[in-house]
Amino acid sequence: MSSWRSTRRIWDISQVLRAGLPVWPGDTAFAFERTWRMDEGSPVNVGRMTMSTHSGTHADAPLHYAEDGLDAAGMELDPYIGTCLVVDARGVSGEVDVADLPHIESVDRVLFRTWDAFPHAQWRSDWLPIAAETVEWLALQGVRLIGTDAPSVDPQESKTMDAHHAVLKHDMRILEGLVLDNVPEGQYELVALPLKVGGGDAGLCRAILRELPDA
Repeated sequence: MSSWRSTRRIWDISQVLRAGLPVWPGDTAFAFERTWRMDEGSPVNVGRMTMSTHSGTHADAPLHYAEDGLDAAGMELDPYIGTCLVVDARGVSGEVDVADLPHIESVDRVLFRTWDAFPHAQWRSDWLPIAAETVEWLALQGVRLIGTDAPSVDPQESKTMDAHHAVLKHDMRILEGLVLDNVPEGQYELVALPLKVGGGDAGLCRAILRELPDA
Protein backbone atom coordinates (compact mmCIF):
# COMPACT_ATOMS: atom_id res chain seq x y z
CA MET A 1 0.00 0.00 0.00
CA SER A 2 1.50 3.35 -1.04
CA SER A 3 1.90 6.24 1.39
CA TRP A 4 1.89 9.97 0.73
CA ARG A 5 4.18 10.60 3.69
CA SER A 6 7.58 11.98 2.65
CA THR A 7 10.72 10.32 3.95
CA ARG A 8 12.35 13.76 4.12
CA ARG A 9 11.71 15.71 7.31
CA ILE A 10 9.55 18.83 7.01
CA TRP A 11 9.68 21.89 9.29
CA ASP A 12 6.58 24.10 9.25
CA ILE A 13 8.01 27.62 9.69
CA SER A 14 4.68 29.47 9.50
CA GLN A 15 2.81 31.33 12.21
CA VAL A 16 -0.73 30.26 13.11
CA LEU A 17 -3.29 32.85 12.01
CA ARG A 18 -5.50 33.33 15.05
CA ALA A 19 -7.21 35.84 17.29
CA GLY A 20 -4.60 37.71 19.29
CA LEU A 21 -1.92 37.37 16.59
CA PRO A 22 0.61 40.17 17.21
CA VAL A 23 0.58 42.73 14.38
CA TRP A 24 2.51 45.89 13.57
CA PRO A 25 1.23 48.68 15.87
CA GLY A 26 -1.74 50.37 14.21
CA ASP A 27 -2.22 47.67 11.57
CA THR A 28 -5.38 45.57 11.19
CA ALA A 29 -5.84 42.92 13.86
CA PHE A 30 -6.56 39.37 12.75
CA ALA A 31 -10.16 38.28 13.30
CA PHE A 32 -12.08 35.14 12.39
CA GLU A 33 -15.77 34.38 12.73
CA ARG A 34 -18.03 31.53 11.68
CA THR A 35 -20.65 32.86 9.26
CA TRP A 36 -22.33 29.54 8.37
CA ARG A 37 -22.56 26.92 11.11
CA MET A 38 -23.42 23.25 11.03
CA ASP A 39 -24.63 23.48 14.64
CA GLU A 40 -27.20 26.02 13.44
CA GLY A 41 -28.50 23.91 10.56
CA SER A 42 -26.10 24.73 7.73
CA PRO A 43 -24.80 21.71 5.78
CA VAL A 44 -21.27 23.18 6.03
CA ASN A 45 -19.11 25.40 8.21
CA VAL A 46 -17.86 28.62 6.55
CA GLY A 47 -15.76 31.32 8.13
CA ARG A 48 -14.80 34.91 7.43
CA MET A 49 -11.40 36.48 8.11
CA THR A 50 -10.30 40.08 8.52
CA MET A 51 -6.57 40.73 8.48
CA SER A 52 -3.64 42.78 7.26
CA THR A 53 -1.76 41.63 4.18
CA HIS A 54 1.25 41.48 6.53
CA SER A 55 -0.35 39.16 9.08
CA GLY A 56 1.86 36.35 10.32
CA THR A 57 4.29 34.75 7.86
CA HIS A 58 4.26 36.65 4.58
CA ALA A 59 6.17 37.69 1.48
CA ASP A 60 6.56 41.40 0.88
CA ALA A 61 5.66 42.43 -2.65
CA PRO A 62 7.74 45.22 -4.24
CA LEU A 63 4.55 47.30 -4.17
CA HIS A 64 4.98 47.45 -0.38
CA TYR A 65 8.02 49.75 -0.70
CA ALA A 66 7.81 51.06 -4.29
CA GLU A 67 4.78 52.91 -5.68
CA ASP A 68 5.22 51.27 -9.09
CA GLY A 69 6.37 47.88 -7.78
CA LEU A 70 4.88 44.49 -8.59
CA ASP A 71 1.87 43.39 -6.59
CA ALA A 72 1.65 40.00 -4.90
CA ALA A 73 -0.17 38.48 -7.89
CA GLY A 74 2.53 39.60 -10.30
CA MET A 75 5.52 38.09 -8.51
CA GLU A 76 7.26 35.10 -10.07
CA LEU A 77 7.30 32.02 -7.84
CA ASP A 78 10.85 30.81 -8.54
CA PRO A 79 12.49 32.79 -5.70
CA TYR A 80 10.21 31.11 -3.16
CA ILE A 81 11.08 27.51 -4.04
CA GLY A 82 14.51 25.91 -3.81
CA THR A 83 17.62 25.42 -1.73
CA CYS A 84 18.17 27.88 1.09
CA LEU A 85 20.64 28.47 3.91
CA VAL A 86 19.39 29.04 7.46
CA VAL A 87 21.77 31.30 9.38
CA ASP A 88 21.69 31.42 13.19
CA ALA A 89 22.19 35.12 14.02
CA ARG A 90 21.11 34.99 17.66
CA GLY A 91 24.53 36.09 18.92
CA VAL A 92 24.53 39.24 16.79
CA SER A 93 23.83 42.66 18.31
CA GLY A 94 22.66 45.86 16.62
CA GLU A 95 22.05 44.58 13.09
CA VAL A 96 23.23 41.75 10.86
CA ASP A 97 26.43 42.97 9.21
CA VAL A 98 28.47 41.30 6.48
CA ALA A 99 31.01 40.21 9.10
CA ASP A 100 28.27 38.23 10.86
CA LEU A 101 27.60 36.02 7.83
CA PRO A 102 29.00 32.51 7.38
CA HIS A 103 30.72 31.44 4.18
CA ILE A 104 28.12 31.62 1.43
CA GLU A 105 28.63 29.88 -1.89
CA SER A 106 26.04 29.03 -4.55
CA VAL A 107 23.07 29.83 -2.32
CA ASP A 108 20.02 31.59 -3.79
CA ARG A 109 18.09 32.06 -0.54
CA VAL A 110 19.18 32.98 2.99
CA LEU A 111 16.94 32.86 6.08
CA PHE A 112 17.97 34.47 9.38
CA ARG A 113 17.03 33.14 12.80
CA THR A 114 17.27 36.02 15.30
CA TRP A 115 14.92 35.10 18.19
CA ASP A 116 15.81 32.59 20.90
CA ALA A 117 12.10 31.81 20.95
CA PHE A 118 9.61 33.34 18.54
CA PRO A 119 7.33 35.84 20.35
CA HIS A 120 3.95 34.31 19.50
CA ALA A 121 2.07 35.96 22.38
CA GLN A 122 3.15 39.60 22.09
CA TRP A 123 4.48 42.24 19.72
CA ARG A 124 8.17 42.97 20.25
CA SER A 125 9.95 45.90 18.60
CA ASP A 126 13.49 44.90 19.62
CA TRP A 127 14.14 42.57 16.70
CA LEU A 128 17.45 42.27 14.85
CA PRO A 129 17.33 44.13 11.51
CA ILE A 130 19.53 43.41 8.49
CA ALA A 131 21.94 46.12 7.38
CA ALA A 132 21.46 47.47 3.85
CA GLU A 133 25.14 46.76 3.19
CA THR A 134 24.50 43.11 4.05
CA VAL A 135 21.65 42.98 1.53
CA GLU A 136 23.96 44.52 -1.09
CA TRP A 137 26.66 41.95 -0.35
CA LEU A 138 24.22 39.03 -0.49
CA ALA A 139 22.93 40.27 -3.84
CA LEU A 140 26.49 40.23 -5.19
CA GLN A 141 26.73 36.58 -4.11
CA GLY A 142 23.66 35.77 -6.19
CA VAL A 143 21.13 35.61 -3.34
CA ARG A 144 17.60 36.22 -4.66
CA LEU A 145 15.58 35.99 -1.45
CA ILE A 146 16.16 37.03 2.16
CA GLY A 147 14.00 35.73 4.98
CA THR A 148 13.82 36.58 8.67
CA ASP A 149 11.90 35.53 11.75
CA ALA A 150 11.52 39.25 12.55
CA PRO A 151 8.55 41.35 11.40
CA SER A 152 10.81 43.37 9.08
CA VAL A 153 14.33 43.51 7.67
CA ASP A 154 14.45 47.16 8.83
CA PRO A 155 14.01 48.50 12.37
CA GLN A 156 10.47 49.37 13.45
CA GLU A 157 11.32 53.08 13.74
CA SER A 158 12.97 53.31 10.29
CA LYS A 159 11.52 55.90 7.90
CA THR A 160 14.09 55.39 5.12
CA MET A 161 13.61 51.58 4.79
CA ASP A 162 17.24 51.15 3.70
CA ALA A 163 17.26 47.34 3.68
CA HIS A 164 13.98 47.20 1.77
CA HIS A 165 15.30 49.61 -0.85
CA ALA A 166 18.50 47.59 -1.21
CA VAL A 167 16.28 44.58 -1.90
CA LEU A 168 14.34 46.64 -4.46
CA LYS A 169 17.54 47.80 -6.16
CA HIS A 170 18.56 44.19 -6.84
CA ASP A 171 15.04 42.84 -7.51
CA MET A 172 15.30 40.44 -4.58
CA ARG A 173 12.41 39.11 -2.51
CA ILE A 174 11.65 39.17 1.23
CA LEU A 175 10.01 36.72 3.62
CA GLU A 176 9.11 37.99 7.10
CA GLY A 177 7.64 36.50 10.25
CA LEU A 178 9.18 33.03 9.83
CA VAL A 179 9.25 30.66 12.82
CA LEU A 180 12.71 29.09 12.97
CA ASP A 181 12.88 28.01 16.63
CA ASN A 182 13.55 24.33 15.99
CA VAL A 183 15.53 24.63 12.77
CA PRO A 184 19.30 23.98 13.02
CA GLU A 185 21.63 26.15 10.96
CA GLY A 186 22.27 24.63 7.54
CA GLN A 187 20.81 24.03 4.09
CA TYR A 188 17.23 23.03 3.29
CA GLU A 189 14.65 23.13 0.54
CA LEU A 190 12.34 26.13 0.98
CA VAL A 191 8.74 26.22 -0.21
CA ALA A 192 6.94 29.47 0.70
CA LEU A 193 4.40 30.44 -1.94
CA PRO A 194 2.72 33.84 -1.44
CA LEU A 195 -1.02 34.13 -2.03
CA LYS A 196 -1.91 35.53 -5.45
CA VAL A 197 -3.51 38.78 -4.25
CA GLY A 198 -4.31 41.25 -7.02
CA GLY A 199 -3.11 44.68 -5.88
CA GLY A 200 -1.62 43.10 -2.76
CA ASP A 201 1.43 44.66 -1.14
CA ALA A 202 2.18 41.27 0.44
CA GLY A 203 1.07 37.67 0.19
CA LEU A 204 0.51 35.41 3.18
CA CYS A 205 2.52 32.16 3.04
CA ARG A 206 2.38 28.64 4.37
CA ALA A 207 6.15 28.31 4.53
CA ILE A 208 8.01 25.04 5.02
CA LEU A 209 11.57 23.79 5.00
CA ARG A 210 12.29 20.26 3.82
CA GLU A 211 15.34 18.16 4.46
CA LEU A 212 17.54 17.89 1.38
CA PRO A 213 17.60 14.50 -0.36
CA ASP A 214 21.23 13.81 0.54
CA ALA A 215 20.95 14.96 4.18
